[in-house]
Amino acid sequence: MGKIFSLIKKDFLLELRQQYSFYGLLLYGASTLFLLFMALESPEANVWNGLFWITQLFICINAVAKAFLQESKGRMLYYYTLNHPTSFILAKLLYNGILMMVMSAISLFFFLLLMGNPIDKMGAFIGMVFLGGFSLSLVFGFLAAIAARAQQNAAVMAILGFPVIIPQVILLMRLSSTAFSPLLNIPTPTILLLLALDALVILLAVILFPFLWKD
Repeated sequence: MGKIFSLIKKDFLLELRQQYSFYGLLLYGASTLFLLFMALESPEANVWNGLFWITQLFICINAVAKAFLQESKGRMLYYYTLNHPTSFILAKLLYNGILMMVMSAISLFFFLLLMGNPIDKMGAFIGMVFLGGFSLSLVFGFLAAIAARAQQNAAVMAILGFPVIIPQVILLMRLSSTAFSPLLNIPTPTILLLLALDALVILLAVILFPFLWKD
């Protein structure tokens, strides 16, 4: 655990030194929301929900892609001499999850500011936003690790990611739609299914990443 926290701290320090990357994500999200605001202003609840998660999907791709793709071969070789692959991949996944939850919170704030507030169960929706942001970051974080071994090709992550992530996004949309109606109950089995999918992604990453690490 000490090594994992040290690697997370290292990523946070790099993020602080390279603030242009974080501000670039903010600019991307703000520009997207401004365009949506100019086109729709105050959409209906189901449209609001769909637009929010689609925006989160593309923000996640831009936020998580740099986790592995920015690492040079020399730096990866240096990490190889210091860390176990399991510690390395878990640290990357946790860091990406924290970063994506922060971006999701910022995105939600701007959505409420510009696109109106059709949400009836705000507390439940905020919890779904954090859960959904973390889930999306896990999938794309694992795929970024694979793409980093394919000649640093970010297109590989998008090609592999969209068929995998679309069912998860649809699941998040259906789950979060219950927060827009006071009469609908939040389905606990769906939340457990999302948590099970997250655990599966982490398990696959722990099992498969050491083989990528050796290459």
